[in-house]
Parts: sequence; C-alpha cells; structure tokens
Amino acid sequence: MPDSTPGRKIAFAAFVRKALADARATRAWTGSEVARRTGVSRQTINRWVRGEWASDPEAERVVAFCEGLGINPTVAFGVLGWADAAPTRPAPTAPPMDPDVEALLRRLVDPNVSDAEKFHIRETVRYLAYRPPVPSDSRKGRKRAS
Repeated sequence: MPDSTPGRKIAFAAFVRKALADARATRAWTGSEVARRTGVSRQTINRWVRGEWASDPEAERVVAFCEGLGINPTVAFGVLGWADAAPTRPAPTAPPMDPDVEALLRRLVDPNVSDAEKFHIRETVRYLAYRPPVPSDSRKGRKRAS
C-alpha cells in the first residue's frame, strides 16, 4: 500500500483543483455537474481537494473522475505515486464531435477571441443546455406562411 504522506495529498489536491478549474473554464461545469458526470460524489471530490483522506483514494473512483473529465487516469496515478498501476478500465474513445460544437470549442480556447465573446458563447450554450424541451404538439397548430 502506498504511503499517505502530506506531499502526495497536496499534489493530488492540486491535481483535482486544476481538473475542476479546467472543467469550469472550458465546459462551464459546476461541482455538482462534475460529480454527476464522473460518478464521484461532491463530498469525495471535496475531500480530495482538501487533502483530507485517511487512506488512498479508490483507484476506480480516480479512474471515473479522470475519464469523466477527459483526463488520462495515468496522470492522476503518477501524482499519487502509483506509476506502475494501470487503469482498471480501458480509456474510451471519444465520439465524433459535431463540427459546430468543435468550432465553438476552438473559439473558447483561442487567445485572440475576447473574454466578452467567450462569455456570450458560454451563456448561450448554458441557456440551450438547460432550457425546457419544446413540446412537439405545439407546432401542429401553426400554419405555414405561403
């Protein structure tokens, strides 16, 4: 069993904080959204961030956290000193991305795009992601313009 030295806890806490900051910046995910998408509870993630764990994190949870955020789990394993350990699941291949979504992501990371424009892109995407679905029956009563 690897030792739980304070240095490892600090390094893993920094790794988790950076992963969360990246998820907030690039995907506008909240802590709750990260927990939902990774399958790792907010409480566990918060303990990792604070470095408050008595025994090493479970490898399966570390893998789930990393995969949910698109990070190679071997990076986290290296931070934890588990360099020889392999992820328990093979890394999934990313599904093909819609070209429009890909273009938006490129604009969000482009240093030549203003912060104001990036803000508007994120707000528009957030609005579209969480708006209620439009019932298909509401369109039946409308008449088309001739």
